[in-house]
Amino acid sequence: MNRTGERAEEVLLDLGLVEEADLLKLLALHYRTNFVSTEKLAKAEIPRSTIDLIPARFAESRLIFPVLYDVNSFTLSVVTPDPDQRDNLSQVKIASGARDVRALLARPAAVKAAIARAYQGDVRAFAMLERQQVQFSSRAYEIEFTPGGGPQLVAQPTSTSLPLPAVTPPVPARRFTDRRDPYGPRSDEPQPVLMLDKPKVASVAPQAIPPKAKSAPPSVADSMSSTGTIPIYEEATTQNVKAIVAGDVVVELLNVMVSLLESSRQDLRGHSSHVARLARRLAERMGLAPGSTADLVAAAYLHDLGKMGQFHLTALNVGEYDGHRVAAQKCFSTPARLLEAVRLSPDAIAATEHLYERYDGKGFPDGLSQKEIPLGSRLLAIADTYADLTLNPRNPYRKQLSPQEATSVLAKYKGTLFDPNMVDLLHTTVMGQDVRERLLSNRYDALIIDTDPEETTVVELRMVEQGFEVKTARSAEQAMKILAEGGTDLVLSELDLAQGDGLKLLADARKQPWGKDLPWVIYTRRQERADAQKAFALGVLDFVIKPATTDVLVARLKAMLDQREARGSARGVSGSLHEMGLPDLVQILFHGRKTGSLRIRSGATSGEIHLEDGNVVHALWGAQKGEEAFYGMCRVTDGEFSLDPSFKPKQRTINQSSEALLLEGMRRLDEGIGV
Repeated sequence: MNRTGERAEEVLLDLGLVEEADLLKLLALHYRTNFVSTEKLAKAEIPRSTIDLIPARFAESRLIFPVLYDVNSFTLSVVTPDPDQRDNLSQVKIASGARDVRALLARPAAVKAAIARAYQGDVRAFAMLERQQVQFSSRAYEIEFTPGGGPQLVAQPTSTSLPLPAVTPPVPARRFTDRRDPYGPRSDEPQPVLMLDKPKVASVAPQAIPPKAKSAPPSVADSMSSTGTIPIYEEATTQNVKAIVAGDVVVELLNVMVSLLESSRQDLRGHSSHVARLARRLAERMGLAPGSTADLVAAAYLHDLGKMGQFHLTALNVGEYDGHRVAAQKCFSTPARLLEAVRLSPDAIAATEHLYERYDGKGFPDGLSQKEIPLGSRLLAIADTYADLTLNPRNPYRKQLSPQEATSVLAKYKGTLFDPNMVDLLHTTVMGQDVRERLLSNRYDALIIDTDPEETTVVELRMVEQGFEVKTARSAEQAMKILAEGGTDLVLSELDLAQGDGLKLLADARKQPWGKDLPWVIYTRRQERADAQKAFALGVLDFVIKPATTDVLVARLKAMLDQREARGSARGVSGSLHEMGLPDLVQILFHGRKTGSLRIRSGATSGEIHLEDGNVVHALWGAQKGEEAFYGMCRVTDGEFSLDPSFKPKQRTINQSSEALLLEGMRRLDEGIGV
């Protein structure tokens, strides 16, 4: 510690005297909290809105990093190596505006890496930490314990490690040799034992964990799991240890295999894990069932298994280059064959085996086209290609592309290599395009009622592009609840519904005050004349038979609403600041040269930002007004926004441009001014 200036935890880990998991479990028991491993913190996808709750300078000085914000309880969870520092947690509560702050334990170096990646943009922060661990674990060394002198680490003659100073832990005198390697300790050698307070404590056995260590509420764990990553923290409890073994073993197994697969190629390190996270986001965006999502994630982890040739075989590379195509034809079924005894689900197997089918039918192995190709394969193909374009410097463009550039490349192959609707879905998912479109166009609120998630996603994307704000319902019961809340301008409904019929739903809606004149369009596969006659008798605007050209359908819907409503003024837009932060909202409105009033509400406090041709001219926040009110709102990340484009500003208290205001607001956030 004196030589390196590192904390005790890092010294213990660097010397190899204890494994990270064992150390974190022991400390978590001591602090009576949960812990986050370096691996899980590295894989966690933390929303920018959560990160911005704590200023960068504050996070660096206090070694505290935000990982989860529960909007229901207004609780912010942070990771820190010092979860017992109440003063720090009080400062976090003030800085973030959270009602409660929950501290989770993490290794100091892991917290530093998370801060560097999130606030400084250092994408290699965790890679450097991992590389240091691998370099140390591959050394061979001896540890001598001498009477009264303590242990001395002595490098073997073949080792390239630097001499290490002696340290003195409270352990009996003994001598042993530990030649560590990346695959674990040798079974024929005695292993080091770390003594902490109580003797003979080498690891945390499940039966040794007291019940009082239980903490984290289930809602927090469920929320973290929904982000598309492994649950970020672990509880040091008997029940949790069993749950980890039962629930995470498959994911951990996949991680191990992927690491072995990709370790020899630096350009592909972490590729499959990234594809798995992106595939989960796409599946959740479509509203796929949990089982289908799990199958897709498994396929994403396994899609490159056994394909360690000189080429990286993505759908784009295989479709464009003969060498890649020949290589892929030899090994497209390898992942399924290697894991035949595991008995993967048919959907997971199909997703990997048909990865190289083309939307135009010119792929292999079966020459499938369009929706004949399994949905999992279509999603996996674009996720795999997108990850390759954005992370692999040896992709066909010989550089890592930005998200905008990568989605533009995928768009060039819509209808040939890739499903056009899945490409649009990816673009919407990674670019936040849906919020942008809502801000820059007039909106109609539509409800799609259909049991087919793929069909509804396709229509929804087109409707968003044409100025609709869309909700979906999978059953008649769910649809009635949404409609009863009001605010729906159009219903697009299938006739075949789960536990109900579309015509009966329409008839029931017509009996309600809110549904008497509600514009309604039937979009179904049923072609019976009697169904159409009954629908028109109930006042539907149109009766459309599937499949129909989606672009034409949505254009007709918008035209019918325009003619029916003859709206003379622009419609408002509302949403959550978790979807898009205030600075991004103002920037979009600035570039769109929008005029109106942007209203913000967070808890009991509300405010307004008045814009004229994109420039902020006036702001109110609580008792503040002008520039200080604007800067105050820039700190708000938990709340709701609404835009009234019909509002015309009547006064000016701000003369700076929107860009200048945003730059100053970001500077204040970063430096913690006014926090």
